[in-house]
Amino acid sequence: VLPVWSRTPAAIAMAAAGLQRASGGRFALGLGASSPPLVEGLHGLTWAEPVARMRATLVAVKALLAGARLPLDREQVRPLRLGAPPEQPVPIILAALAPASIRLAGELADHWLPFLWARSRIPDGRALLAEGEAAAEGSTATGVSLSVPLAIAEQEETARLIAAGWLLAYLTRMGPLYPRMLRDHFGYADEVDSLLEANANGGMPRLPVAAERLARDVILMGTYEEAGSVIRDWLDAGADTVDLVLPLGLPEEQLREMLEAAAPR
Repeated sequence: VLPVWSRTPAAIAMAAAGLQRASGGRFALGLGASSPPLVEGLHGLTWAEPVARMRATLVAVKALLAGARLPLDREQVRPLRLGAPPEQPVPIILAALAPASIRLAGELADHWLPFLWARSRIPDGRALLAEGEAAAEGSTATGVSLSVPLAIAEQEETARLIAAGWLLAYLTRMGPLYPRMLRDHFGYADEVDSLLEANANGGMPRLPVAAERLARDVILMGTYEEAGSVIRDWLDAGADTVDLVLPLGLPEEQLREMLEAAAPR
């Protein structure tokens, strides 16, 4: 998923067209608003009006990938087309969490790809997508591809440690969006407080029993033996596909074990 801040629509479209050709049609372009810590702290840009920025980028990228000229409102500039458009259509996936962004996904994107979205709230997301689809003439149904943090291990205690690490990272280091979403939108304020209190003194991440309901609703957590049934729970809850996100900082062999355990049989 590329942030819509760090590249122009033309640079995004050129990269997507090249990757689509190189992959034989297996590439999908993910776009998202990112977050203030990354946009401002890494790219040195001002994070403001993210939905408007995503809309403008989506409209321009879609036009260029379709072989049209870049949509410009400056009469003195002649808009250009891509010199080498993709040989096959490039699916566009929008990573969105705020209601306005989810509606935008329904209006302009092929798939909605939320990260750290609650399994119990998938129907809410689909309702927002439907509102966006209704605003677009000729819009087709938007796919729901849940991007879910993976926290599975041979032992349950290790899986809980990984899950706690995921939650702590997004509650304390990724700006205000995720804490606000988990606390207020999903109603897990007590669970968030319990998790933060249990880890106030640092050390290895800990998932208290009081925060377990939160973890199981937003993270794919369990033992290797439970992985298949947990993935099916997400699909049964309304996801069209489940994209597993591997945790950072673990040995490659452990990541390989996690993927093998989660792979469909």
